[in-house]
Amino acid sequence: MESYRSHESHARFRVRGETVDKPKVVLGVSGGIAAYKACELLRRLTESGHDVRVVPTASALHFVGAATWSALSGHPVSTEVWDDVHEVPHVRIGQSADLVIVAPATTDMLAKAAHGLADDLLTNTLLTARCPVVFAPAMHTEMWEHPATQENVATLRRRGAVVIEPAVGRLTGVDTGKGRLPDPTEIFEVCRRVLARGVTEPDLKGRHVVVSGGGTREPLDPVRFLGNRSSGKQGYALARTAAARGARVTLIAANTGLPDPAGVDVVPVGTAVQLREAVLKAAADADAVVMAAAVADFRPAEYASGKIKKKDGKEPDPIVLVRNPDILAEISAERARPGQVVVGFAAETDDVLANGRTKLARKGCDLLVVNEVGERKTFGSEENEAVVLGADGSETAVPYGPKEALAETVWDLVAQRLA
Repeated sequence: MESYRSHESHARFRVRGETVDKPKVVLGVSGGIAAYKACELLRRLTESGHDVRVVPTASALHFVGAATWSALSGHPVSTEVWDDVHEVPHVRIGQSADLVIVAPATTDMLAKAAHGLADDLLTNTLLTARCPVVFAPAMHTEMWEHPATQENVATLRRRGAVVIEPAVGRLTGVDTGKGRLPDPTEIFEVCRRVLARGVTEPDLKGRHVVVSGGGTREPLDPVRFLGNRSSGKQGYALARTAAARGARVTLIAANTGLPDPAGVDVVPVGTAVQLREAVLKAAADADAVVMAAAVADFRPAEYASGKIKKKDGKEPDPIVLVRNPDILAEISAERARPGQVVVGFAAETDDVLANGRTKLARKGCDLLVVNEVGERKTFGSEENEAVVLGADGSETAVPYGPKEALAETVWDLVAQRLA
């Protein structure tokens, strides 16, 4: 499954090992102000070839009416189990679904789902569904952080549901904090990945993983820096994929400019030293650390507080460089917890595999993703090609394709080692 823009109504999908024309998706909508954003999620799902049935709660209809949901989905909309009783909708909708996504999922909905309540059509659907279930919570920060909500979320995740972490941003009124519904585009990406995997038991559930992405920048003066061509797209693909597989994800993002992936805690950094601090902090309780960021090996020994000026008739003073910390070697040598899996990336321009094996031994990580880079290779591209080398001597080739395919392979190998 590729970008939603590339799909037509005749597209075919792989769902739970079978090829289907239109995966059946149930979009549950509970009663929060963010319900209007679910219209965009619905549009992306339908335009990418999914057959979507919207099941709102009665309170959700105070925000977006049934006529809107029906017109956008092409299906009748009901909130009650008593409508069309002869079709037994409270059982049939969940039984026939390939994916159920609840967006927004309010505090009340999370509590009902965790405790198995069934007082309307949506909660009945959740109990009868035997497919992957995704919740995208949206609520005020205090509600999200309340111990009752956190216990309910933990219960749902333990049972195999994917509960996306809320975004941080402007909430209802003047409040700002964690609890904002993630961008519908990013929720769609989670749904797409979950549906493509077609498993009801996420293999990274209960795990905390740390991913670094992007490229560090080492300042020379207030307007110049030493940097690299890394876009951060591979790191973001790794973060999105891990979230879709049930993990709690911390993404250390270095100068990417990319939208935050849904369900991921993003920590922005600039330099290699800042990235090291953020990685060491996040890795303290992590089950796996994947260092996909392009970290500068060197930084200027001195920082000019003012812009470096040209001097007529004189050559510029040489820039003295000093080594940056070797973050991958450090976290590999000093694991924050027993069994922690560490993955590195090696961007090479020649003798790719030979240099990769040497680097794997030197860094001491469990896995090393080795790929060939250049001005028109990998950096900034939507595709990648790599070989994943294991400390156990294994080699896993990943053919040229979308970066999320490489991400899936990396997490497959990590999950094997965590198991």
